[in-house]
Amino acid sequence: MDIKTLMIIGAGQMGSGIAQVVAQTGLQVILHDKKEEFVNRGLGVITKNLSRDVEKGRKTVDEKQAILNRIQPSTDLSNAKNVDFVVEAAVENMEIKTQIFRNLDEFAPPHAILASNTSSLSITEIASVTKRPEKVIGMHFMNPVPVMKLIEIIRGLATSEETYRVVAELSDYMGKIAVEVNDFPGFVSNRVLMPMINEAIYCLYEGVATPESIDEVMKLGMNHPMGPLTLADFIGLDTCLYIMEILYEGFADSKYRPCPLLRKYVKAGWIGRKSGRGFYVYE
Repeated sequence: MDIKTLMIIGAGQMGSGIAQVVAQTGLQVILHDKKEEFVNRGLGVITKNLSRDVEKGRKTVDEKQAILNRIQPSTDLSNAKNVDFVVEAAVENMEIKTQIFRNLDEFAPPHAILASNTSSLSITEIASVTKRPEKVIGMHFMNPVPVMKLIEIIRGLATSEETYRVVAELSDYMGKIAVEVNDFPGFVSNRVLMPMINEAIYCLYEGVATPESIDEVMKLGMNHPMGPLTLADFIGLDTCLYIMEILYEGFADSKYRPCPLLRKYVKAGWIGRKSGRGFYVYE
């Protein structure tokens, strides 16, 4: 690969995880967010993850420090001027993402590939705001990034074969498995997962069973590692609702209609682990 430096846009849960995985391969990383406190919080998460690896004997103290030394903090998007590759991991909102890509198109060198970690939005639409749509692609990492092997690779209408090849090579270099999918709402992962979660919420809404019972049926009967309502709380109910709305709008099919109870919880601010309350209460 000719990739030496990557910029990660967004230092949240996904962005910090991607930055850690990239830095572990020996590549240089610029971890960018709009505020210094967000970048520092992301670096704190990476440090905590690496310290746990040291405690469990998976890494040495020197290896941990070397990884951290490869991550450069950034709050200025013009730092993209010397990168070879960008992964955008900002909030799941088309307006925000397209503005980021417009700015990246201006700052990043012409050879740089611009990838989005979107979990459901159109890569073709994101690419259309740039002058390099052939170099725009989707890289949907799974959470938690350091643990999960899969990356959904999404081609936009104009994505070139060369761009896909580089991304597949980079995925392999990071120890991930790239699975190619086409540009449809929700791709594969969320087109299958979110309606299942939504249906579990309907079961609760209609009084079929308690949250605990619904989750136990799916864990014990279908061998899922966690129940759909626990998973929804982990993802964030606001994110689940947003993706269901994208599916509902994109396919115009009533089977993707978000459950009214999901809307009610989001309006109440009960959006899962990050708010302290979703379908379960968290300390």
